[in-house]
Amino acid sequence: MGLKETFYISHGSPTLSIDESLPARSFLQSFRHEVFPEKPKSILVISGHWETSEPTVNAVSGVNNTIYDFYGFPEKIVKELLKESGFKRVHEDKKRGLDHGAWVPLMLMYPAADIPVCQLSVQTNRDATYHYNLGKALAPLKEEGVLIVGSGATTHNLSRMRRGSNDDGSVVTWALEFDNWLKGALLEGRFEDVNHYEEKAPYAKVAHPSPDHFYPLHVAMGAAGENAESELIHHSWSYGALSYASYKFKATSD
Repeated sequence: MGLKETFYISHGSPTLSIDESLPARSFLQSFRHEVFPEKPKSILVISGHWETSEPTVNAVSGVNNTIYDFYGFPEKIVKELLKESGFKRVHEDKKRGLDHGAWVPLMLMYPAADIPVCQLSVQTNRDATYHYNLGKALAPLKEEGVLIVGSGATTHNLSRMRRGSNDDGSVVTWALEFDNWLKGALLEGRFEDVNHYEEKAPYAKVAHPSPDHFYPLHVAMGAAGENAESELIHHSWSYGALSYASYKFKATSD
C-alpha cells in the first residue's frame, strides 16, 4: 500500500492530551476518520523534542517507555535510506522511547495504539534545506505504507505566550504575520522560500528562536516531493501566540 501524503502537525502543549477546550485536540481525534482514513502500515514521527548532532532513529526492542506499546517498526530501513542518500553518519538509540511530540498527537490520532511507531531526531546545528533533503531521502518509505509525520509547532516562542487571564483570544502581530506568510508560501508551492524562511519570513527569529519545532515541517515537505501540493488541514491558536496550524503535503504527477 503506497501512500502519497505526508503531514506536519502542530502538537502544542502536552496539555493537548487532556484539555478538551483546545480545537486542535478535536482535530487530531478526527484525523483517522476525516483527514486520513487509510490505516498506515507504520508511522515515522520527526519530533521537535529530540535534538541530536546527527540523524538518530530510536530502535527500542520491545515496549517504548510510554503508556502505549509501540514496537516492530523497521528502523533499520530509515537508517539505510539516509545513508544511501549521503547522510554518512546515522545512529540508533536503543533506549529512548517516544517523547510528547510523538505520543501526545498519536494518542489522539490512533488511540488503539496498534500501529508500529518510531522517531527520527532533528539537527538544530543544521539548516532547513538539510532537513528538506532528509525528507527527500525518506520518501521511499511512503511506498511501504509508512506515514511520515513531522511534529512541532508553527510558531514556538514560549517566552512570549500569553498565559492565564490575559489571554483574550487575540493574536500578537509577530505570530500572526509569520503564520500568514508560511500559509501563503506553502499553498503557493514556494518550498524554496520556506527552506530559506529565516531570510524570507517576517519575524522568523521571533517565531522560532530555535528551529527545533519548525524543522519537522521541512522533513515532511521534502518527503512529499518537489511537486507536492500543500493543504492547511487545521488552524487554531492558544496563548495568543502559539499556532496549531497543521498541513498535509500530497505528491502529484509531473
